[in-house]
Amino acid sequence: MDLHTVAEIADVDTYAGWEPGDAWLAGGTYLFSEPQPHLRRLVDLTRAGWPPVTRHRDGDLEIASTCTIAQVAAQPAPLFVQCCRAFLASFKIWNVATIGGNLCNALPAGPMISLTAALHGRCLLVARDGTRRDVPVAEFVVGAGRTVLRAGEMLRSVTLPADVLGRRAAFRQASLYRLGRSAALVIGTHEPSGAVELTVTASTTRPVRVRVEADADAAAAVTDAVADDCWFDDVHGRPEWRRHMTRRFASEIVAELAT
Repeated sequence: MDLHTVAEIADVDTYAGWEPGDAWLAGGTYLFSEPQPHLRRLVDLTRAGWPPVTRHRDGDLEIASTCTIAQVAAQPAPLFVQCCRAFLASFKIWNVATIGGNLCNALPAGPMISLTAALHGRCLLVARDGTRRDVPVAEFVVGAGRTVLRAGEMLRSVTLPADVLGRRAAFRQASLYRLGRSAALVIGTHEPSGAVELTVTASTTRPVRVRVEADADAAAAVTDAVADDCWFDDVHGRPEWRRHMTRRFASEIVAELAT
């Protein structure tokens, strides 16, 4: 879609100050999908030339906000591909949409939120004056369509710690329709202690982490951890059904990782 109110596309390294009507541009699959009459200028992050994925010496994996879904899916771990496929998007979208855009849009069904929250990802946020903040993904998204980003603040990258990347993981996802948006998505990772950490997304307005001991009731743990007003309600699934599927997936995942 043409954004007829946008008068300028600026380079991220040379733009002069953040002003009302500015927006960061990475893949643009959301920005150009619907009218944005409030926008006057786009600041292009793709010109920054950030490496999409960087493996640090300590084993941590840093993913730039401009990293595309296709580049995420190319990582040698089944969980990365499973989350990317939860988009149910074409290869064209995979090669344009970015992990940063998925996180910043903060849709409950955003599978990059699911992936990075489950793997203890930490967001590097950079303010206009260069001030940096380190915020866990699980705290970055605070509600449907809401994040902790401040005006003019940029999501630079997400870093996944090596110790969590090495865990065994299990994945479950459900949609109300065969090609529908995720209505419940649960990822479990197996801790060295034997417990299972569950990350609930899509069925909730924000990511919720639940730690379940091997002999505990996973479904009950989910019920206790998720507040009643946190279950998401839209045309893609009623809260009661989302809760049911989440509880079921939690039990399946704990049983799978216990074997």
